[in-house]
Amino acid sequence: MIGKTYTTMLGGRELSIETGKLAKLVSGSVTLRYGDTMLLVTAQAREEKSPLDFLPLTVEFEERHYAVGKIPGSFHRREGRPGEKAILGARITDRQIRPLFPKGYRHETQVIITVISADQQNLPDVLGPIGASAALSISDIPWGGPTACVRVGQVDGQYVLNPTAEQLTRSVVDLVVAGTRDAVMMVEAGAQTVSEELLVGAIEFAHAEMQGVISLIETMRAELGQEKFNLLAEGDLTTDLVPELAVAARTAGLRDALLTTKKKERSANLKALRDRLIAAQIPEGEVDGAEARIAALKTAFGKVEKQELRRLILEDDMRADGRNSRTVRPIWIETRSLPRAHGSAIFTRGETQVLGIATLGTERDNLLVDDLTLEDNDKFLLHYNFPPYSTGEVKRMGGQSRREIGHGNLAKRAIRAVLPTFEEFPYVIRVVGEVLESNGSSSMATVCAGTLALMDAGVPLKAPVAGVAMGLVMEGDKYRILTDILGLEDALGDMDFKVCGSEFGVTALQMDIKVGGITPAIMREALEQARVARLHILGKMAEVLAAPRPELAPTAPRIVTIKINPELIGKVIGPGGKQIRELEALGAQITLEEDGTVRIFSADGAAAEAVKARIEGLTRTAKIGEEFEGTVVKTAAFGAFINLFPGQDGMLHISQMSEERVNAVEDVLNVGDKLRVKIVNVDDRGKIDLVRPELEGKIAPRAPREARPGGDRGGRPPRRD
Repeated sequence: MIGKTYTTMLGGRELSIETGKLAKLVSGSVTLRYGDTMLLVTAQAREEKSPLDFLPLTVEFEERHYAVGKIPGSFHRREGRPGEKAILGARITDRQIRPLFPKGYRHETQVIITVISADQQNLPDVLGPIGASAALSISDIPWGGPTACVRVGQVDGQYVLNPTAEQLTRSVVDLVVAGTRDAVMMVEAGAQTVSEELLVGAIEFAHAEMQGVISLIETMRAELGQEKFNLLAEGDLTTDLVPELAVAARTAGLRDALLTTKKKERSANLKALRDRLIAAQIPEGEVDGAEARIAALKTAFGKVEKQELRRLILEDDMRADGRNSRTVRPIWIETRSLPRAHGSAIFTRGETQVLGIATLGTERDNLLVDDLTLEDNDKFLLHYNFPPYSTGEVKRMGGQSRREIGHGNLAKRAIRAVLPTFEEFPYVIRVVGEVLESNGSSSMATVCAGTLALMDAGVPLKAPVAGVAMGLVMEGDKYRILTDILGLEDALGDMDFKVCGSEFGVTALQMDIKVGGITPAIMREALEQARVARLHILGKMAEVLAAPRPELAPTAPRIVTIKINPELIGKVIGPGGKQIRELEALGAQITLEEDGTVRIFSADGAAAEAVKARIEGLTRTAKIGEEFEGTVVKTAAFGAFINLFPGQDGMLHISQMSEERVNAVEDVLNVGDKLRVKIVNVDDRGKIDLVRPELEGKIAPRAPREARPGGDRGGRPPRRD
């Protein structure tokens, strides 16, 4: 028998992990199956240590279109760069496994997740982290797992483990949780404005339910796990330097340097202090070993800086910019900042600043989705841009980074929950967050700026939303939760906990833990502190713009919606699309739906109304008894054809033209003549019979068309050939 399979039940369905069958040359390889969704997950590390001073870990999430029986829609008909969902799937896995590599591990490591079958109901994004955990656990790569990852929904008031794609459409929350045996490590959620308590309950439920998967991987590791390769022990030159350097730094003014309010000034003061301390430690003229000693002293100073900052927070409730743990940085806001944008706003909180822009478009502007899901388009787009100047740096600019995709997705989930439905507001909406300054939580500033820009554009949001990033400093049993963290506090702290929502509840959440985990009690406290901060920020936003503007911005296009008989859609399109092209030439875009809904989109309100009138004329249905001022468009031996309204003619029989006998139609009517007519009959084919209303009662009415033996030719029998 090739390979070995391990199984467990997860959310009422079997989860199986097989190894030893596929990709056997790699250090760790597993095939995971859940329903008909299957993933091949591999883990490999280089033997040589990298010279880089950080963990060189890459996680790739590869979607193969053959997994759902599709050929890619790209020009070359093969998969290209990963789509947004694949990038987000890779980030979920990365955030779960990265904290558990040993300190000082510098071997280039690659985890590749390939979706080889997808049933489009059991979603692969939470299965990839399980596969990565299993592959790393049985490999020779040093790693502190196992971990597991699950999704939780709430349907009809009940928590649902790993809900299907269909169940998610009915769930009020979409929450992904990763953790170890003892602690939660990562949380990400989108929600339809739910309470903090519901989220904490869902997280506790998820952590309890993932234990079976962790036990399964522990069994695999015990039976099949390889011996981990030894990390080369290297002497840490900084260990002995820290105590002495700490004393010298405090004496030389480390506290004052750390408590400098402005980021650039603080960085300059800390660098100057570090350079003075290093210069004092290196004898003048020393060459041998000086470079290594300088590097060690720089590393040691970084540790001293971290220790002192954490001590100030824990013992004195004093942060780097002088705030206490609960204070939000000063906020200023400006709306309608760009004269031609449909909606715009600048949101500045401390040294973090985001320009939000809202643009309204038609259904033709929606995002076509070409991935492994059932979704085929997206009518709400949010793009987050993080240029290097926002942090005062110079970097190569290219496509969007995974960080930009991830931060943008978090902001998108936060705002999507309060958007009107497409039926209520039939626009495709794009929000762009341009990060102009960044010193902590630019994604949360994007939520605020994006909300303000949408309200500035006149989008009828259900409620304004805001976001705030929370931090944590924890030493043993002592901890302090930080509101509105700085970049420095994010780097040196133990938690990054982003919470978004309205005054009514939470719409999005993201948490990454750098320590062994936090208790539910700490999580509740952090959520409550975040709620207070969020209400403060919403209050500041309301001082500038409390609700969506009652009218769309002057530069925003207008959409006029009408309903027509679905059977008449062809008349609007015309032969080969001729009619709709003529209509759009009037200055509008037109979309038609199968149910007869017609949307007319134009930057010119008058043009939209003109197109509306034309379409109403084209699709108007004639009714018996209606009178019209018609125009003769054609004459025949038996009568005249009268145009009633665009696209609709009726026939006035020669016998109904005058009280006197008419020998020839042209004796009474000619093409171009106008006269008052009335509809007296519409047959089952839509043919219309007319009379002159002033002659009713003075001449004999004709029999309805369908009752005439001779058809339309004045009662004469049809010609026989």
